[in-house]
Amino acid sequence: MTLAAYRNLAVATLGFTVTFWAWNLISPLGNTFKSSLGLTDVQVSALVAVPVLVGSLGQVPVGALTDRYGARVMFPLVSTLTIVPVLLLIPAKHSYGAMLGTGFLLGLGGTTFAIGIPLVNAWFPPRKRGLALGIYGMGMGGVALSGYLTPRIHRYDENLPYLVVAVGLVLFAVVGALMISDHPSRPVPETSLATRLGRAGRLRATWELAALYAIGFGGIVAFGVYLPTYLQTWYHLDATDAGTKAAGFALVTVAFRPIGGWCSDRVHPAVVTAGALGTVAVLAVVQAFDPPLDPVGTFDFLVMAAGLGAASGSVFALVPRVAPQAGVGSVTGIVGATGGLGGFVPPLVMGAVHSAKGSYAIGFMLLSDLALAGCVYAVGRMRATGAGRAGRT
Repeated sequence: MTLAAYRNLAVATLGFTVTFWAWNLISPLGNTFKSSLGLTDVQVSALVAVPVLVGSLGQVPVGALTDRYGARVMFPLVSTLTIVPVLLLIPAKHSYGAMLGTGFLLGLGGTTFAIGIPLVNAWFPPRKRGLALGIYGMGMGGVALSGYLTPRIHRYDENLPYLVVAVGLVLFAVVGALMISDHPSRPVPETSLATRLGRAGRLRATWELAALYAIGFGGIVAFGVYLPTYLQTWYHLDATDAGTKAAGFALVTVAFRPIGGWCSDRVHPAVVTAGALGTVAVLAVVQAFDPPLDPVGTFDFLVMAAGLGAASGSVFALVPRVAPQAGVGSVTGIVGATGGLGGFVPPLVMGAVHSAKGSYAIGFMLLSDLALAGCVYAVGRMRATGAGRAGRT
């Protein structure tokens, strides 16, 4: 291992963290916008879900562009472009339509996941990729930073969170341009964007991994964007307390993502995924019965966070087993996009169910069903995926 590998891992993780904070700026203030703009539960759900949708779909072209131009170009570029919607939130916050439009542009910040995966994958050997990719995945802690810091900064000045994040994006763009370097032996594809995406899309394993990632990471995103609203609505917490607890949930997912990757370097990633999703399936049923928040609900959410984090790390440990080096970005884009889309639907469902039934139980039962299906599929089918390839990738 070289110093350059760890330098690129550290800088990429920092960039992922900052851009994910930007991506999640709206969610912690969802109830604030609900009050100031007179929004319904469904409108709030749509507002916090739009950046998730755009960021998820955007990972597909961004991942393919990273295969072609490299992370040295793409990371600073995307960080710089994300500054625009972050600052636009200042004038947009007085209009629901303007907020939706700005949230659409803000989705750009959620595409950086597909930039870092091929960068880290190229710098680390197969026996250490699971842990390295898991460490990079800790950058999703930007969601936790947003949940914890955004409401607190907002209390001092309603424009300050956007200015702080904009400055962070500027600083990272400079650092990334100076310190990120693509691996010297990185293969540069000669084929078109459409051809590369077509090849990745024809791999059955791409869509199998996408489905599993939609459950694992999709669950993380869904809780990240909707948990503050759920805690305020159901358990009557104030915005700061709800944001703090949501940040704790996100921090546990961050901590367990490299653990899932580390375990996947030693046990087949499909086995790790199955165990993690099985745990989530059981505890989602428990939460469907609306236990008291202290201590049962808190324990329940934290263990679900651990399971979702470990599953997210273990699923991506499978990517180098099935994707050629030159196509890792394309496969990552598709898998990452599906994972983000997995987080787009649940907030809408939870908002609609609560409006119609006055309860969130149906939403948690659906999560349990999906996690159980993923558990069974991972252990029954995915254990054979990439067999014999890992050591040669």
